[in-house]
Amino acid sequence: MTKAGFHQYPPMDQVIFGKPAGQALREEAEKRGAKRVFLIVSKTLNTQTDEIEKIRNALGDRYAGTFDGVPQHTTRASAVTATAAAAAAKADLIVAVGGGSVVDAAKIVLMCLEHNITEESGLDGFELVSTPEGPRPGPFRAPKVRMIAIPSTLSGGEYNSGTLVTDSRRKLKQIFSHPMMMPLSIILDPEITRHTPQTLWLGSGTRAMDHGIEAVCSPRGNPLVESVCLRGLRYLYDGLLATKENPDDLEARQFCQLGSWMSAFGLQCRVPMGASHAIGHVLGGTCDVPHYLCTAVMMPSVLKYNQPVTDEAQKRIAEAWRAPDARASDTFAQFIGRLELPGHLSEVGVTQDKFELIGRNAMLSVFTRANPRTIEGPEDIVDILRLAA
Repeated sequence: MTKAGFHQYPPMDQVIFGKPAGQALREEAEKRGAKRVFLIVSKTLNTQTDEIEKIRNALGDRYAGTFDGVPQHTTRASAVTATAAAAAAKADLIVAVGGGSVVDAAKIVLMCLEHNITEESGLDGFELVSTPEGPRPGPFRAPKVRMIAIPSTLSGGEYNSGTLVTDSRRKLKQIFSHPMMMPLSIILDPEITRHTPQTLWLGSGTRAMDHGIEAVCSPRGNPLVESVCLRGLRYLYDGLLATKENPDDLEARQFCQLGSWMSAFGLQCRVPMGASHAIGHVLGGTCDVPHYLCTAVMMPSVLKYNQPVTDEAQKRIAEAWRAPDARASDTFAQFIGRLELPGHLSEVGVTQDKFELIGRNAMLSVFTRANPRTIEGPEDIVDILRLAA
């Protein structure tokens, strides 16, 4: 029996690797005619290393300013503050240099600049909403100012057009998305990642694996996405173990970056993610769990929950991890142990008294409806959480 489906290519121009970040960015700015390049960067990279200064020097008179006040989980308050700084600098190109929160901040700044949003409440109504008919995007215009991403971690959020922003009033992460919020270019420079703390590096790598796993298991994937994601999952499996053994191995770091790129191919092409993403976003926004630890504690349980309807996909995933005769859930749990990351919710401070709230909030996510095994209500989310307790 033949299968029906489609593949959607994202509105991104290129991924650049093998060049120093400053050189690659200068060439990009020149090519695009950008004269006011505004940097949104990791505070650690800006204040404790010379990496951002190298980039500023490479830009020369095209450099317009720097903002380094993005907190974990990218709050609305930081978004409007960064927007004000970018507007004052008359930015014509935004560049994110840092981890997932910095990349998310740059994306939402594009939207805020387009709509002159200067207050947190100005974001109300623009978020992606889950409906029985599918996700409903906010009604906003395509941003005229675009962005480039230079990631220092592996989480892979730069490979899609959506951004996660926390509404601190409700302690709830929300998704904002527009195709033109996709970075024009992504620059991969393993040198910058040498400054990333080891636990963050390894944890964000497992977050990148989340993209590949959920894309391969999605009923809305396709052969191209599956092939690329499976190769990315192997790259990350091998590369993360290698950098755990030797953090100074730049070849292994680049291997991880390439794995993150490939594992995000489904996300990049709008194959919907599932329960691990939905729950992970709530763990971060509602329970303050670092984003880079969410996959480590949740994915084995999500794989177990989805096993009845994704058995063949999970066999292919286990094979990519060099364990063709094992269950993917068991192999991933063992992998987390080898990386010395937390493997249970109790290890990241999430107790069972919070499960019902997490379940209710997770039902608001567009990814919950896209999970390969149907999730009927909060009680199903709680069942998954109990497996991870």
